[in-house]
Amino acid sequence: MIRAATPADVPAIHAMIRELAEYEKALEEARATPEQLHDALFGEHPAVFGLIAEAESAEDSGTNSGDRTVGFALWFRNFSTWTGTHGVYLEDLYVRPEARGGGHGKALLAELASICVTRGYERFEWAVLDWNDPAIGFYRSIGALGQDGWTVQRLTGEPLRTLADLALHPGTGNDATSLSN
Repeated sequence: MIRAATPADVPAIHAMIRELAEYEKALEEARATPEQLHDALFGEHPAVFGLIAEAESAEDSGTNSGDRTVGFALWFRNFSTWTGTHGVYLEDLYVRPEARGGGHGKALLAELASICVTRGYERFEWAVLDWNDPAIGFYRSIGALGQDGWTVQRLTGEPLRTLADLALHPGTGNDATSLSN
């Protein structure tokens, strides 16, 4: 069963984000707190939306905790200047290992595809680590295509602050007007 995330799901979402980060060999990079997730999902201006995958019963979840939550998807709207329409960007998709193969991941993706189609969004995009062959194979099985020729770019930490300084402190010789390309 797929349903919209609620504030009560934040602890489970946070735990699964940590599980995903560990699988992706980047646990130290997963610094989001439950409070930050709550604000992003349910604050005055939500920045991200969530879906929860639940097993039919606690016994079907494969966990000993009695929790039926087996997976989640966090997504946000993006916009294509080429199509002139919004789309969905899937930030995280995760199904707990003991529940994989039960159709939960496909059901989460199908729900997001449904959101795209019913709202007139023309694209549904996400990134996958190039070494995650099981995920890549799964995505190909549902018709997703890799975007050859494109690479993800990211600014974070000091390079982000350095570039921001160009706008935040104009006229210091480090602003955009002093850049030459």
